[in-house]
Amino acid sequence: MGCDGGTIPKRHELVKGPKKAVKVDKNAELAAKWKYCALSQEKLRRPIVSCELGRLYNKDAIIEYLLDKTAERPNSEAVTHIRGIKDIKELNLTDNPEWQGERSNTKGDRYEDMHCGMFICPVVGLEMNGKHRFCYLQTCGCVFSDRALKEVKTEICHKCGDPFSQDNLVVLNGTKEEVEKLRVKMEERRVKAKTKKSKKTRTVEAVSTETESKEAALEANGDGSVPNGSESSMTAVAGPSGSSSSSKLKPPSSSAASSAAAASAVKRSIQEMEGKSEAFKSLFTTHSSAKRTKDQTSNWVTHTPYHF
Repeated sequence: MGCDGGTIPKRHELVKGPKKAVKVDKNAELAAKWKYCALSQEKLRRPIVSCELGRLYNKDAIIEYLLDKTAERPNSEAVTHIRGIKDIKELNLTDNPEWQGERSNTKGDRYEDMHCGMFICPVVGLEMNGKHRFCYLQTCGCVFSDRALKEVKTEICHKCGDPFSQDNLVVLNGTKEEVEKLRVKMEERRVKAKTKKSKKTRTVEAVSTETESKEAALEANGDGSVPNGSESSMTAVAGPSGSSSSSKLKPPSSSAASSAAAASAVKRSIQEMEGKSEAFKSLFTTHSSAKRTKDQTSNWVTHTPYHF
């Protein structure tokens, strides 16, 4: 009811203006990024991994996601760029000696620092709580503050001693601009990896085709002629008359069985070849000198106790 003469409405009750932006507590936002997993929203616990965009995850949560990508998760959009276990890196973190865990002050009789981080920079000692810029190396996974990398300029890791370059640095929980830059670098790396794989497959295919063509040529030569500089695969066997000899060729290898079937269709007689000498042709049983008459051939006789 109302407006019956006893009430006077005000302007803000009749006209609705634009909604005020909801203010987010900065401390809660920092705690959500640096103390909780970006996928499962659970507290970070070792082993902790990070992606190429600098987000922090629990390793078991990422493994569960990779095993079953069809399951419904609240923050699945944050891991769509992760294709496999190679797209993440386990971090080598340094524990903070002053960290006593959350809610250590159960009595409430002393001050509890909400910005105390679980990990620190091993060089400068800054706490990893979101107030300072931190990076990790893709080569070894060691985590340092940006201040330490600027003050101590070197191309060797301060913690493990592995070499690295500026391209191996990934900012942890960076701004939107930094995340976009990391995304562009990630796409460029993946394109380069694809081109390298395609080049390797092309070279392997080229080598395989060359070997197959060489095997086919060798088999074709073995059927009709002997190539120069190669060992002959014939073994001379003396005949019964002692004047002629026969030869046998080695059977083709199992890897060239398919090409041998194709070469068998174009076989021709050695005696019909014009470029071969009579001495070479006489080595084969198809030569006229190897043919024997019935008088020269003999029958097999088996001697047994029953033969008289």
